[in-house]
Amino acid sequence: PAMTVTTGLHHAAYRCNNAQETVDFYTQVMGMDYIMAISEDHVPSTKEPDPYMHIFFEIGPGSYLAFFELPNSPAMGRDPNTPEWVQHIAFTVPDMETLLAAKERIESHGIDVLGPIDHTLFSSIYMFDPNGHRLEYATNTGGPEIWKKAAAAAPAMLAAWNRDGSTGDLGAWLHEKELSSD
Repeated sequence: PAMTVTTGLHHAAYRCNNAQETVDFYTQVMGMDYIMAISEDHVPSTKEPDPYMHIFFEIGPGSYLAFFELPNSPAMGRDPNTPEWVQHIAFTVPDMETLLAAKERIESHGIDVLGPIDHTLFSSIYMFDPNGHRLEYATNTGGPEIWKKAAAAAPAMLAAWNRDGSTGDLGAWLHEKELSSD
């Protein structure tokens, strides 16, 4: 196995349409703490003159979600060739009770929430933020054995995908619960 030099996620950064609207959503709807803002007239890494507002929310200890408002850039878009369900930000919640309470709280703000969806290893709910970013709350529902089974199956599944563009029946174990309930 590769040597991991990382100790966690420091932050993931995305673009937002409006910093204030984004702060309101993530604090009021998602219940995150707004912890910091950085504003510059020049990009520190490239020295380009491009004013921005960079806002940060704490996901968990030492882990942050950040957004850039870029007033001098063209309107924000998305990759039209990628389905909107593909690119998303998934946050961990501790249990199903918290997941269901979060769904209720988010819906009380008039936001559509999909789920919970049972993914065998975890259950999730999905919604969109005001910038069009898809968000997920997920809680692990499978025990350590199913996670070990998933890890053990991963190399063969990737090899089959690389060879055939399909994993065939290699991933069927993931849906055995669904098949047995029919």
